[in-house]
Amino acid sequence: MTKSSEGIFEMLLETKPIFKNREYLRPTYTPEELPHREEQIHQLARILAAPLRGETPSNLFIYGKTGTGKTATVRYVTKELERVSDRSPRKVEVVYLNCEIVNTQYRILATLANVFLEKARERYGHGCLSSFGMPQQVPMTGWPTDQVYRCFFDAIDHDRQLAVIVLDEIDKLVLKSGDGVLYNLTRMNSDLKNAKVSIVGISNDLNFMGYLDPRVRSSLSEEELVFPPYNALQLKDILEKRAAMSFIDGVLDNGVIGLCAAHAAREHGDARRALDLLRVAGELGEREGAEMITVEHVRRAFQKIEQDKMLEVIRTLPTQSKLVLYSIILLGERGARRIVTGDVYSVYCMLCRQSGLDILTSRRVSDLISELDMMGIINACIISKGRYGRTKEITMNIQAIQARAAIQEDYSISGLEALTLPRQLTLM
Repeated sequence: MTKSSEGIFEMLLETKPIFKNREYLRPTYTPEELPHREEQIHQLARILAAPLRGETPSNLFIYGKTGTGKTATVRYVTKELERVSDRSPRKVEVVYLNCEIVNTQYRILATLANVFLEKARERYGHGCLSSFGMPQQVPMTGWPTDQVYRCFFDAIDHDRQLAVIVLDEIDKLVLKSGDGVLYNLTRMNSDLKNAKVSIVGISNDLNFMGYLDPRVRSSLSEEELVFPPYNALQLKDILEKRAAMSFIDGVLDNGVIGLCAAHAAREHGDARRALDLLRVAGELGEREGAEMITVEHVRRAFQKIEQDKMLEVIRTLPTQSKLVLYSIILLGERGARRIVTGDVYSVYCMLCRQSGLDILTSRRVSDLISELDMMGIINACIISKGRYGRTKEITMNIQAIQARAAIQEDYSISGLEALTLPRQLTLM
C-alpha cells in the first residue's frame, strides 16, 4: 500500500458533511406525513374501514403516473389499518407484493401461501400445520398451480381474518402472465367460510383496465382512486420537508429546491424524480467536497439522471436497434466527419454478417434510426443532397463510450469491437 492511500477514509470522514440522512430522499422511505395527498388518504381509509365494522371492503384499483404517491399512500393507510384492527371482528393482515418482481401466477400464489402459513405458525406454534393438514412451506417451483392455490386458500381460511393483498405494478403481472390469478383472487370470497380477501391493485398505466377480461375488470374495479400529478408548488413543499430531514442546515443554496421542483413538474409532477434530483445533486457536491449545494449541482445532476435513464433505454433496445446504434458509434469513433444514413447501413450490414444475424432493408434501418431519434438517443436531421435525394445526418446525444458499454452487455452481439471499417467510410 502506498503512503498516499493510507487514511483515505479518515480524510473523507473529516470533511464537512452534507447529509444528515440521505435515506429520507429515497423512494423506499414512507414519511409519517404525506402532504397534498390528504384527500386520497381519506378516500382510501373510507374504503378500507369496512373490516372495522365487520364488513368486507370492496376491491380497489388505484392508478396515476409514476411518482404521484400511490404506493406511499397505500402503505401509510394500510399500516394504520393494521394498527387499529384489534377493534375489528376480524384480524386484518396486509400483504404487499411488487408484481415487477413477483410476476407469475405461481409465484404470486406461492408467496401468499407462505405468508399465511408463517402467520399460522406464529399464532398456533410450529407443530400446528401438520395437525391441520397443511405443508410447512410451498416451493417456488414444481407444484401444480391448483395445488398451490388450494394451499393458500386453506392457510387463509383457517382463521377469521381479512387479507388485504396489495398488488403494486399490477399491469406488469397481467402483461407477463395474463389475468387468471386476478380472476381467482377477486372471486375467492364466494368460497371462503372464515376469512375474506380484498385486492388493492396499483398501476402507472392509465389504459390497464383495457387489458383485462370484463369479468375481472368488474370485480377489480369495484372502487377506483385516481392520483393526479403534483404541481411545482406542491413538489417544492414536499422537497422542503424532506430536505430539512436529509441535509445539514444551511448547505442548500437559494434556488436549489425550486429548480428541482420545476424539473420534476415538467416530468408530469413526479415526486420521485424530484427527490432523486435533489439527492444526486447533494451526492455530486459531497464527492467534490463542496460546502454548499448550488443550482449548478442540480443542473449536473439532471444531466446525470437523464444519461442514466438513456443508458437503461439502450440496454432494453431490440438487437437490431442496438446494431444500428453501434454502427453510428463506430463511425463516430473511427473519425467520420459526417455520419449519414448510407454509411450507417453499410456498417450495419457488416455487423450483421459478423454476428450471423439477418440483414434488414435500408428502409427498415432508416425507420430504426428515426425511432432512436424519437427516444432522444441520437439526433437525426434530414438534409437534401440535390439530385442525389435526401439523407439523415446523425449526431449522438449520449457519450459514445457509455452507449458502447451498454450495447456490449448483450451477449448475442458480443465481439463487435474487432470490426475494421473500410477506409472510405472513416474519411467522409
